[in-house]
Amino acid sequence: MSPVETRYLTRGRDRLALRVHPAGGGRTALLLPAMGVPAAYYDGFVAPLTAGGLDVVVADLRGTGASTPLPTRASRYGYAELVDDVATVLAELGADAPLLIGHSLGGHAAALHLALGGTGAGLALVASGTPWKRYYPGWYGVGLRAVTPVITGLSAGLGYWPGHRLGFGGRQSRGIMRDWAHVVRTGDFPAIDGADADARLADVKVPVLGVSVAGDRLTPASTLDHFTAKFTGTTVTRHHYTSDESGAPMNHFRWTRAGGPLAARLLAFADTL
Repeated sequence: MSPVETRYLTRGRDRLALRVHPAGGGRTALLLPAMGVPAAYYDGFVAPLTAGGLDVVVADLRGTGASTPLPTRASRYGYAELVDDVATVLAELGADAPLLIGHSLGGHAAALHLALGGTGAGLALVASGTPWKRYYPGWYGVGLRAVTPVITGLSAGLGYWPGHRLGFGGRQSRGIMRDWAHVVRTGDFPAIDGADADARLADVKVPVLGVSVAGDRLTPASTLDHFTAKFTGTTVTRHHYTSDESGAPMNHFRWTRAGGPLAARLLAFADTL
């Protein structure tokens, strides 16, 4: 098995970093990370995927990890630009129909790529839901309702979201936080280039696997159920990844540290595509 390679996709002043895990098996997966999570974080989870013969590329989202520049007042991009990035990465890789794996925000980008006519053989959503405020009961829901306008207001005032200092989401453009907040408020995705993104999700034809994770308070199972219900034109398989299955306690991020059984499930899913 070849060592991990970092490749860069340069576009003017922007640079997207791709962490390439070759397996030589002839099958490819593109993994898109959660908000503020660098590609290298997934190395341990990717290892059993490559051992199973799946070439895996993990792309740092804009302004995260080795992708540059960091978000500033000059950064106006939102979900629409993340969707464009998915297509750009696939074109760079020459991979017309890979398995798309999305964690949290990465799942949003992957799903919307497919909704707007992008290519892919299948979609696996892991700990990726629509964080609609109605699905967060009790004090957690109260907190989400209270903090969302603060996030958008602070992002607008500073010109970017300083999540690296405040413990949520990493440093992000205000456009990303604006579009994320739209989902929190409405349960629906914002329009992408004038298109009704939710309506287009109903047109996706590739198989979808949705995996919720035990202990995940950021995207509980109900948010993933709401997300996958938007894919009315294809086959959706749902799975809840429990601590008994993984052998370890988990949350929105720690599932990657106990991902062996989940990797086996993803490999089985890839075999059906």
